Amino acid sequence: MRLPKDCKNIEDIREAIDELDNQIIKLLGNRFQYVKEIVKFKEKNEESIVAHERREAVIYSRRKLAAENGLNPDIIEEMYRKLIGHFIEEELKLIRDHGNA
Repeated sequence: MRLPKDCKNIEDIREAIDELDNQIIKLLGNRFQYVKEIVKFKEKNEESIVAHERREAVIYSRRKLAAENGLNPDIIEEMYRKLIGHFIEEELKLIRDHGNA
């Protein structure tokens, strides 16, 4: 994949963006695998699964990373809140469906 400055045309850029999106989706899938595994180590109650303090710490650190990488921290926070919310729902579903996961 070419660096952005080395792209010669719109096709090069679109190809690079598609490849990056592919990598991002795969990484999110990998992240989800860890989310499913963490249930084994958490207490089997909603408070433990939701982990408010951890959630806010993650949001804070992702906002910082966003700013350091020239991204809008508000947009990254919104994305992560949605992502984390979905993963929490999946964790809760796992403990409901499997008891002790």
